[in-house]
Amino acid sequence: MLIKFADDTKLGGITNTVEDRNKIQRDLDRLEHWAENNRMKFNRDKCKVLHLGKRNQMHSYKMGDAWLSSMTCEKDLGTVIDHKLNMSQQCDVAAKKANAVLGCINRSIVSKSREVLVPLYSALVRPHLEYYVQFWSLHFKKDADKLEQVQRRTTKMIRGLETKPYEERLKELGMFSLEKRRLSGDMIVLFKYMKGCHIEEGRDLFLIFPECRTRNNGLKLQEARFQLDIRKKFLTVRAIRQWNQLPKEVMGSLTLEAFKRQLDSHLLGML
Repeated sequence: MLIKFADDTKLGGITNTVEDRNKIQRDLDRLEHWAENNRMKFNRDKCKVLHLGKRNQMHSYKMGDAWLSSMTCEKDLGTVIDHKLNMSQQCDVAAKKANAVLGCINRSIVSKSREVLVPLYSALVRPHLEYYVQFWSLHFKKDADKLEQVQRRTTKMIRGLETKPYEERLKELGMFSLEKRRLSGDMIVLFKYMKGCHIEEGRDLFLIFPECRTRNNGLKLQEARFQLDIRKKFLTVRAIRQWNQLPKEVMGSLTLEAFKRQLDSHLLGML
């Protein structure tokens, strides 16, 4: 499998046998040959091998006459991917960046009013906590708490809210917790697959319950069963149960804008 984005190139495959390993090596040879024919050159120092899976045999590969080094984690489009795929390292990086920006705001801005801090947090801090988060969905509660702590710290900085509980601070500010925002993002993406701009792709990704078997509007999805916890965190798996639990009026929205409004009202009523 070959994936290209701008000047980034990824080559992947499943290697259960030596022949599978040889196939990937032949693909690397063809890639190197293509680059030479087109008078291009791969930076071999930046080319790394990331082995995934507990039973991975850790085969070695080379480009041209240079053997590629193996890494336990690698940054891909700003996201840290490790060999365990649990995304804890990416969570640490995101929390560290967000805390650094928040600390700078706290030291530099005299006013601690909500009119000043909330827009600054939304524009400069929260993007670090949510960039590409639909992909690196959190696997562990400790990681979710680590990100949520940044928003807790922000709301506690606001004048007049210092002593109030976190949930009450969010309510007064008209904000959702990061957990609810991630859930909202999942539901919006799923709506696009079910009734929006990605409906064609959604037919290949999701299986709808037959209308005769449910008492709903025919948009409930069937859940697949997987043994691996990692697979359960994929968007196409983790979001199905939450989607099926949405009220009919939310799920039955005709447009994306209407769905967002109904979804926000529903989330406001959730604990």
